[in-house]
Amino acid sequence: MRVDLRRALLLFLLAMLAWVPQAGAQSTSAPQSAVWVLRLEGVVGPASADYLVRGLEEAAAAGARAVLLEMDTPGGLDLSMRQMISAVLASPIPVIGYVTPGGARAASAGTYLLYSCHLAAMAPATNLGAATPVSIGGLPSPRSPSPEDGADTPQEAAPDGAMQRKIINDAVAYIRGLAELRNRNADWAEEAVRKGSSLSAQAALEQQVIDLIAVDRRALFEQLDGRVIQVGERELTLDLSDAPLFEYLPDWRSDFLAIITNPNVAYLLMLIGIYGLIFEFSNPGFGVPGVLGVISLMIALYAFQVLPISYAGLGLMLLGIGLMVAEAYAPSFGILGIGGAIAFTVGSIMLMDTELPAYKIAWPVILALGFSTLLVAFGIVAMALRARNRPQTLGTDAALGQWLEVETCRDGQALVRFESELWPVDCDRPLQTGDRVCVTGSAGLHLIVEKQET
Repeated sequence: MRVDLRRALLLFLLAMLAWVPQAGAQSTSAPQSAVWVLRLEGVVGPASADYLVRGLEEAAAAGARAVLLEMDTPGGLDLSMRQMISAVLASPIPVIGYVTPGGARAASAGTYLLYSCHLAAMAPATNLGAATPVSIGGLPSPRSPSPEDGADTPQEAAPDGAMQRKIINDAVAYIRGLAELRNRNADWAEEAVRKGSSLSAQAALEQQVIDLIAVDRRALFEQLDGRVIQVGERELTLDLSDAPLFEYLPDWRSDFLAIITNPNVAYLLMLIGIYGLIFEFSNPGFGVPGVLGVISLMIALYAFQVLPISYAGLGLMLLGIGLMVAEAYAPSFGILGIGGAIAFTVGSIMLMDTELPAYKIAWPVILALGFSTLLVAFGIVAMALRARNRPQTLGTDAALGQWLEVETCRDGQALVRFESELWPVDCDRPLQTGDRVCVTGSAGLHLIVEKQET
């Protein structure tokens, strides 16, 4: 059984390796001197950062003429944003940021990323801004303007606490540095951070926040044709009108990262891993729970190291699981189990250390697992109570009312077999081998019996 299981797992892994395409398969099919098109949609996170960083590296290695980064994002994680911006700043080929299609936005982290691009463009009916850092770790958010402020325009955020001021000031310095590097409006960039201001495409062009407005790619390339830009220490003249386009799509790695870095998936993987190991240790030799538990736990730990998690929340979850395991092995009639369920639920709520909705664990998931955990705890308590109230099934008490047969007599002592053992019996009448007796009580290690009437 164990050999067959290992063989099946090995065949499964080989099949997966045969199915997974090579990482560089896309770049080998790209035409020479093409404009690579990368698409950033949705929340900025570890998966999108990996996709952009690898896309820029492969575009440079393939000799791309430029990279067109099309954006539609509400923002995302600061760490992932900075990884993406570092890759753009280090790119040896021009990166053109383009907010498209109509109705798209480059908000929050998207604003920083657009500022970092060598050229910034927007389609009509798009917007950017609202770049104030979202509070993390329970820090207070910037104060919203109130009627007492006496102004109709957005007021500068008044961050409470030294840590929040540090976060705001760091973000201001970062975006001003990007604006000065690309010769764009640094004052408005600071306003977008401190006041959370936003601009439409036309207003952004008028305030020199972006370089141009284009309705589509063709119009964009026509306007960029012949423009001189600075890329590192070199001056390049853009010639994109006749360049072929190459769509660089997310591959299996980006898709896999997008799945496992979903907080709900990482949360479930961690629980599968922990419970799988607990089951394997309590029933050694089965194999499957241990293998799946280790794999799930390692994937969850990788996801957590790129996600903004609270170690206090993680510690509470582990404490809760430990208390429930202790309840199973040393029943305390609910104290450990219920305490573990509470610690587990509170830790789940605290686990993700961010205010971004996209990186919060969904309440239905937390409530479902917390409720099921509480049910497990009550189930353990119920089993412990039933075990306590159950009549004893071993020893002399278990023999009461049993009809047994005298198996042998030794030195005048009659012996009966009960639960595979010989027990001495006392009776007010003489007994012989083969007599049937009924157990009516016990005295020490002797059974008191009555002889069956013949």
